[in-house]
Amino acid sequence: MAAAKNNPIADIYTALLDYYGAPSWWPADDDFEVMVGAILTQNTAWPNVEKAIANLKQRDACNAESLADLELEELGSLIRPSGYFNQKARRLSAFAQWYLEQGGHPPLAALDTQTLRDKLIALHGIGDETADDIVLYAFHKPSFVVDAYTRRIFSRLGLLHGKEKYATIQNLFHSSLEADVPIYNRYHALIVSHAKRHCMKRPDCQGCPVRSECVYDPARNDQATP
Repeated sequence: MAAAKNNPIADIYTALLDYYGAPSWWPADDDFEVMVGAILTQNTAWPNVEKAIANLKQRDACNAESLADLELEELGSLIRPSGYFNQKARRLSAFAQWYLEQGGHPPLAALDTQTLRDKLIALHGIGDETADDIVLYAFHKPSFVVDAYTRRIFSRLGLLHGKEKYATIQNLFHSSLEADVPIYNRYHALIVSHAKRHCMKRPDCQGCPVRSECVYDPARNDQATP
């Protein structure tokens, strides 16, 4: 990626890439499984999602047709490990039915990025982050994913206040990077890696690859931040 001068977003990407290598995300066997995972991961940790998806696969139900046909009670039981399982069962069932009504993956993939994102946002229970997860990782279109890790890291780096609207933060990345799916994918994976290795709620600043750019005071490490 050719970084423009005075482009801290691109510079941080380069620093994280040099340090962590080139991780990738999203772990799934197919694009529809990505969509299922994007809905299930709301308000829970990824290991819980993996358990729920394993249950669906054991039932041969990690596909739109099966999800649309399952009774909500059974679906909720299968995805119980992901938490909020009754709510998520309704969302998954409705999403699967909508997906089938749209004709499945090919017609949706033929839409431009913004149109596809708008259609997803219009669905009950699909917010900005979930929509972008689906757009980027299931349909392989360039829409940067903003999560809590993004807010935490880039607030500490002095590039965000932390309370900005989702669109404002996303626009910062869109205006600083090429509209490139592999870059968006890799950058988000790097953010997750960095948030888990160094920039936790109580950060471990020793050896941090972007410590020289960070405005967060290491003396406050005993004070957890979101």
